[in-house]
Order: sequence, then structure tokens, then C-alpha cells
Amino acid sequence: QVQLVESGGGLIQAGGSLRVSCAASGFTFIRSAMGWFRQAPGKEREFVAAINWSGGSIKYADSVKGRFTVSRDNAKKTVYLQMNSLKPEDTAVYYCAASTGYRGPYTEVYEYAYWGQGTQVTVSS
Repeated sequence: QVQLVESGGGLIQAGGSLRVSCAASGFTFIRSAMGWFRQAPGKEREFVAAINWSGGSIKYADSVKGRFTVSRDNAKKTVYLQMNSLKPEDTAVYYCAASTGYRGPYTEVYEYAYWGQGTQVTVSS
């Protein structure tokens, strides 16, 4: 049974930092490209960051480039999103996603087969 469990969300002041984690199980993590997406109230789910199987290829949305860093630990079957210089517009539910492909990084929702339940990140001004 595939499981993606996010953790680390919370309430943070603008300018602060937060790291969210996603622990994976039930599939071959090292063979999966991983991604982070977010969804704010009333908006569509949008791409944030993605990483290929080895961590050697990474993509970011323009809105987070230079502030967010995605990484993975294949031994721990965990992917991370380090978020710095947070802004109120970063407020959203953050979702971890796993692809059945290992290349990537993939930036579209349809390219991911499995999703976590999401973790809320709220940035106050």
C-alpha cells in the first residue's frame, strides 16, 4: 500500500523558515521522481518543486526559486522542502507526490500517480 505522509507544516511569520518532510512507503522510492505542489483556498493545485530519482536534476516554480530547496534521502525514503523567506502568498496546503517514472523532474499534476494528504503552511504578515 503506497503511503506518502507529510509533516512539518505550521504557522510562521513572514520572513521565517520552515521545512516540510514527506515519508514514503509501499513503493520503490529510489525509482520515483518526487514533487511538491500546493493549493491555496479557491485556487488550483500548483507546482512548487520537483526532483528526479537521484537528486541530480531539480526544477522550481518561478515564484519560489531562490527561496525554496527540495532534496531527498533515498536511504530514509524521504523528500524534503526547505522554505526560506516565506511570504503570506506562500500560504497553502502543501502536497507531496510520487511519480511512476524515475527521470523527471516532472512539473504537471497528471505526471504523478500518488499523493499525500497534505500539510498546512500558513504565513502571517
